[in-house]
Amino acid sequence: MDLHQILFLLILTGSLYLFVSERLRVDVTAMLTLLALVVTGVLDSKAALSGFASEPAIIVAAVFVISGGLAATGLTEKIGQWVERAAGATESRAIAVTMPVVAALSSFTHHVMVTAMMLPILTRLARAKGLSPSRLLMPMSFAASLGTTLTLVSAPAFLLADNLIERSGAEGLGIFSITPIGLALVLVGVVYMLLARWLLPKREGEAGDDGYLRLDRYRTELLVVEGSRWSTRPLAELQKALGDKFRLVGWLRDGMPRDDLTASSPLISGDILLVEASADALASLHDDPGLDLNALARFGGLVSGDGPRQLVQAVVAPGSEFIGRTVRELNFARRFHTVIAGLWRRDGEIALRLANARLREGDLLVLWGRPSQFAELAAHHGFLMLVPFAGEAKRRIRAPLAVAVLAATVFAAATELLAAPLAFLLGAVAMVATRCVDVEQAYREIDVRIFVMIAGVIPLGIAMEQTGTAELLANGLLHVVAGWPPLAVLLVMFTVAALLTQILSDAATTVLLGPIAVSLAESLRLPVTPFVVCTALGAVVAFLTPIGHHGNLLILGPGQYRFNDFLRIGLPLTVLIALVSAWMAQWLWLGGALLPF
Repeated sequence: MDLHQILFLLILTGSLYLFVSERLRVDVTAMLTLLALVVTGVLDSKAALSGFASEPAIIVAAVFVISGGLAATGLTEKIGQWVERAAGATESRAIAVTMPVVAALSSFTHHVMVTAMMLPILTRLARAKGLSPSRLLMPMSFAASLGTTLTLVSAPAFLLADNLIERSGAEGLGIFSITPIGLALVLVGVVYMLLARWLLPKREGEAGDDGYLRLDRYRTELLVVEGSRWSTRPLAELQKALGDKFRLVGWLRDGMPRDDLTASSPLISGDILLVEASADALASLHDDPGLDLNALARFGGLVSGDGPRQLVQAVVAPGSEFIGRTVRELNFARRFHTVIAGLWRRDGEIALRLANARLREGDLLVLWGRPSQFAELAAHHGFLMLVPFAGEAKRRIRAPLAVAVLAATVFAAATELLAAPLAFLLGAVAMVATRCVDVEQAYREIDVRIFVMIAGVIPLGIAMEQTGTAELLANGLLHVVAGWPPLAVLLVMFTVAALLTQILSDAATTVLLGPIAVSLAESLRLPVTPFVVCTALGAVVAFLTPIGHHGNLLILGPGQYRFNDFLRIGLPLTVLIALVSAWMAQWLWLGGALLPF
């Protein structure tokens, strides 16, 4: 063992310690590792910085932006709501519907985002149908991770594996090269969860009603703007554009309530719609040039001063002077130079017209005005607190554009019309250019920690190869597996990765073990692709502990899961996945039989 190998192993040991202990953020650890490799002379600066311009880093950043575009146009939310309706009232049907849909969503978006989106939907479904959330959340989270095996771009580990395969001189993977394995794994996962439902714990989830977090009943009034795009179009089109969390409670025309108007009736400029909407829908309405919040149209001119206006939420305090008085009587626009644009109340009726609503303790007002005016209101004893408005405008009218951009991106990458990094980079730019997502939100969508970590750990794999450490470790492993059939060796690589990924990320595990897999395959005089792919699969879909996947950590509390729940349910599933992965890899790249008989 030479000096560079010793230095590399010391740096690797320190990196593993920092990654596992989380004393520093993963991106900081990756950067320290990169610098240590350069300072010690293990790598030159060009090789050390190559990760930032690597295909995996570019594709990951682009996928985050594309995912943001799908979310910003309401597509992911709409799919989630469809799942909620289609899931039915039984556990088996809920699992059978949820898992394939979640897996499909995760194939082109970040699986943690999909898990976070589906978490409240399944929790509500469980409560509404009298089911236990813990019987639904774990299958959903597992499906999100399994879905990342459907395409090359859905998990950083596969992008890193492709990069490693190309560096070894073999032909790289296509965007759908691993899809046959992914389809088999998703099928195995669904069947396993349906047959082994009795293994799932039956717990009620975290105590208490989460209704205080579900502010989906804001009362507000909409004005159809003169000459707007909604004028003469039926109400049903507006309802479709805004999604399910939008409910009409009244319709005024020429100042008079109209009970004869229906969803098929056309909207006319000057109509006032009395509605209940979610926070996201309310923000979308505020941003729609064809509609205006009626209170803003009437009193917005009284909000004096220059500078940007914004929406905030204010809670009516106990003993407030506002209690018992109507919104009209308070005359906020003249008194505080802000406008009450909406009202949320936990329980009880609200007057049909917002102006006639009498305030109660705990009511939440949506206020529109300038930050300087809110600073004055924050100190007023009538309010318990002022907080930023939680709603995020959904650009639902651009949803077809977002679908078209995603389809064009996948087509360009799959047909190799463009190189995958360029295709996904173009898709990300197109999402911004078509205003499916604004540029500020696009930058926010990119998880810089993951981008920097990938850029930082790629040099670790390069150093393992260049110093000969990978070959050294592979030779040691070769002595153990000498004479073993290829299928058994593939299972060994999957197993080692499955164990290591419980303490490291899937990307770091693939970077560390990938070069060993390449050296091992070359020693056996076999193609490197199946060995690297099985290593990446072990890093991505091993369900042995809740800490192995970030999605599992999200459901840990809401499902009231214990550590051994994952081992009891995940171990048999991981064994099945390992067998299927190795068998399919052998069939795809080593000429093995597809069927065992």
